Parts: sequence; C-alpha cells; structure tokens
Amino acid sequence: MSYQVTIEPTGEQIEVREGQTILQAALRQGIWLPFACGHGTCATCKIQVLEGEVDIGAASSFALMDMERDEGKVLACCAIPRSDLIIEADIDVDPDFAGHPVQDYRATVSSILDLSPTIKGVHFELDRPMAFQAGQYVNLQLPGIEGSRAFSIANPPSRADAVELHVRLVEGGLATTHIHRQLEVGDTAEISGPYGQFFVRESHPGGLIFIAGGSGLSSPQSMILDLLERGDTRPMALFQGARNRAELYNRALFERLAAEHANFTYVPALNQAGDDPEWTGFRGFVHDAAKAHFENRFQGNKAYLCGPPPMIDAAITTLMQGRLFERDIHMERFYSAADGASEGQRSALFKRI
Repeated sequence: MSYQVTIEPTGEQIEVREGQTILQAALRQGIWLPFACGHGTCATCKIQVLEGEVDIGAASSFALMDMERDEGKVLACCAIPRSDLIIEADIDVDPDFAGHPVQDYRATVSSILDLSPTIKGVHFELDRPMAFQAGQYVNLQLPGIEGSRAFSIANPPSRADAVELHVRLVEGGLATTHIHRQLEVGDTAEISGPYGQFFVRESHPGGLIFIAGGSGLSSPQSMILDLLERGDTRPMALFQGARNRAELYNRALFERLAAEHANFTYVPALNQAGDDPEWTGFRGFVHDAAKAHFENRFQGNKAYLCGPPPMIDAAITTLMQGRLFERDIHMERFYSAADGASEGQRSALFKRI
C-alpha cells in the first residue's frame, strides 16, 4: 500500500510506501525537503499537515512541542502517512538544483590513501553509476556498525561509477576508527545518495570563492574539478586551511590546476606553521587569507564554505564584513562528536541555512 502526498506551495506529489517516512520518500523521488539530523531531534524538517492523517513517529518533544503537535505540525524525517496527505513545507525552489533521486548502492573499496596524519582518502567502486551534483554527500553504512555516517563526495560527477571520500579520524568514533584502522581494499559497504543542497549555482555569472578546512576540502575539490573539466571560465579561488604542512593534503593537485587554468587561484594557509622554515605561504587562519587576497572586498562573488563549525562561522563573519550577504554564501558544516555540537545548530548570523 502507498499514499499520495501533495507538497505545498510547489504542488509536487510523491508516493509514500507503507512504513516509509515523508522525508525518505521525497528524497528518493528527487524532491528536496529541508532536513539536518534525520532522526527527529533538530526540527529542521518541520512541516504542516493541512489534510490527512499521519503517525508522528519518534519525534523529540524538544523538536516538536505538544502545542505544535496539536496544530498539525510534524517532522518529515519521522512522520509516516496513514492516509493521503496535503502538507506545507518551507521550500526554497532553487533553479540550479538538479534533484537527482536518492538511491542505494553496493560499494567496494578500491583504494585507501594516507592524505594526512589524520585523514584517509577512501575510494569506492559502485555497483552502478550514481548521478549527483558536485558538492553533495552520501550516507555510508559499514558492516557491523549501527547507523550510517555522512561524507561529502570528493570526485567530480564525471566519475559516476565511483565515490571518493575524505575521512578524518575522530577519537572514539566507531565508523572513522574502523575506516582508519580496519577497512581494507576489497571490503564492501552500503552507500545511499546523493544528499544535500551544497552545489555550485550555475546561474550566477560572477566569481566563485571556496574556503575549506580539514577534510572539508572534499566538496570544494569535487566542485572545482567539475567546473574546470567542463571548461567553466568564471574566476574561482580556493583557500585551503590546515594546522601545518603535514595536514595540508592534495596541495600538489591544486597547484597543478592553478598552473594549468588562468581562472583558478589556489591559496593555502597554515595557522600553526610556527617556525617551519620551509613554509613560505600564508601564515594564519584561512578566512584571513581570503580577506587579504580580496582586500576585504568580496562583492560580485558567491562563496562556498566547507569545514568545521568554528572555521565556517569565522569565514561567514569575514565575508559579510567584506560586503557579501546571506544569499551569496553557501556552506556545509562538518560536525562530529569531537565538536561538542549537534547537527541542528545554525549560525546566528543567518536566518536560515
């Protein structure tokens, strides 16, 4: 049995199978609904039920208060239809969003590389091609480990039969510890995707600024490789931040791309270079490197930020001080248990993310 759900204000319709959540069905049919945690604790996917009956599922009482439940609000990541529905969601229709449906894939490890002392590059071959937009992410489910983990795709969409992930070791993290210390070539895993609203806005004619920290380089790498492969002539600049030279991975790749493409600039920055005599590049935080390069004037560009929350917040402040505003700043935060933060957190500088 399945139910038809009409999503307002767009009027799009999806079929939701028995026992499937509204969010699961929407993503697997190429319809984007806002969400973050995916398990009922952050309230990002809150929607209004206008008509029909629904089981609210395991929604947290903090994310969905009793008063909201009485008003017909539910969380799309938990809500299971019990009849045909009409719902209202806070959807921003982005003309640059391709809307590739989420699907499940069988993935086999083809190679594992040491990118830095704390980051592994893991390459998977998929059982069939996956269409995605550069910047999106997948959920990885490893055998014997409960739940799935989200990782951004580092390869360009032209390699649709493969997925490259950059995985930082998180102390105490079951999945990242397994990847760093036990995963081997030939092992298999389940991957679902693509997910996310982090992608290049093709309709924007101006320049592109990429600011990345740590393993947050993965999404900008995919975006930049894709753009350059397709002959995009817009000016683009990548600012890559790391603590020291050992953590500054894939530097040679981006230096080569900068030498080959006149419209691409690469600026690495080390915030703990200390007295390293071999480092002649920028010393300081990556957002300060961007500020110095652009002389604090960012107008006419779109910025794409990917990395840990403190880096993201510092970059947002710098960009906004340099006359770039919310509509021109897009981001992907990398949260982990080590950050002491929940996935539902948002920048106080933004009305919505």
